Amino acid sequence: MRAKTVLTLLCMGLFSQSCVGAYAQTAGSVVRMAQAVSPDDVPPPRKRPQSRLRVTPYYIPDGVYPRYNPGPDAVRECNATYVQEYRPSGTVIVPHMSCYWRRG
Repeated sequence: MRAKTVLTLLCMGLFSQSCVGAYAQTAGSVVRMAQAVSPDDVPPPRKRPQSRLRVTPYYIPDGVYPRYNPGPDAVRECNATYVQEYRPSGTVIVPHMSCYWRRG
């Protein structure tokens, strides 16, 4: 089926090329000369409107999820503990705080 379709399209392309005649375009016999324009006749340049930039704030993630205010009655709950961190200089104990939003 596919070969028949390809063959049909090929034949249509060949016959369409033989039926259409091509005509060359002749060059005009008129020669035009460029003329210089005086500086007084030059129109002032058009001013483009200023492009508008969308600015989005950059924030540093602080571990609070979600970033938006979840409502007027929401309360932020925070738990603070001490955790061990293993560093090249040795193990240290540092404070760790985790916060979340809950309905008030």
